[in-house]
Amino acid sequence: MTNWLERTELLVGKENLEKLKKSNILLVGLGGVGSYAGEFLSRTGIGKMTIVDGDVVDITNTNRQLPATHRTVGQGKAMLMGERMKEINPELELTVLSEFLQPERMAELIQSEKFDFVLDCIDSLQPKLNLIIACRESNTKIISSMGAGGRLDATRVKLADISKSHTCPLALHVRKGLKRLGHRNFKGMAVVFSDEPVPESALRMTDGSNFKKSFYGTISYIPALFGLQMASHVIGELMKIED
Repeated sequence: MTNWLERTELLVGKENLEKLKKSNILLVGLGGVGSYAGEFLSRTGIGKMTIVDGDVVDITNTNRQLPATHRTVGQGKAMLMGERMKEINPELELTVLSEFLQPERMAELIQSEKFDFVLDCIDSLQPKLNLIIACRESNTKIISSMGAGGRLDATRVKLADISKSHTCPLALHVRKGLKRLGHRNFKGMAVVFSDEPVPESALRMTDGSNFKKSFYGTISYIPALFGLQMASHVIGELMKIED
């Protein structure tokens, strides 16, 4: 079989490629950010992944989410992404969980095996806080996506420590939420955020189902850029791991 990772190996070297093949990743949330993060990770040759999302494709997802097409409306995002990732890398050891993780399940999942990195691509506050806290209490590395909605300027998407995040309403709520729950020292966690102000006209309130009280209008490329930044950070950190 032709080495499909030949170009990757040429760039990062055989030793780093082996590190990626031995890595174990947890990806929670497979919307606009998470679906692209999963795509980039699977195309880099990550050896083992668990992907989690209990949602199904809605027609309004089509403008920004990788598995969303008119054909896939109503189908499970986790199942669709799992099939796609296995087509990219048939050797990927993949666990697909089609569920919305409750707080106790997050802690249980984090403790069930050793994950080298967790990607938080959840777009609602309380589940995001639950996952971050579960990772911090188990000393599991995590990178978290802040709000990708309401932005148009790709040049204003940043990767930084959460303590350096600003302008983003979701980042502010995450910092306040961690403090409220007794986690005042939240430094040391990488986040992707945008410092572009969000226009009030892009906000719409919801019925509060699935922990979401509101959402912002979105454009096709910004969530993908968030996912790209997250995958880039994780891959870089995995290649730094000492054998």
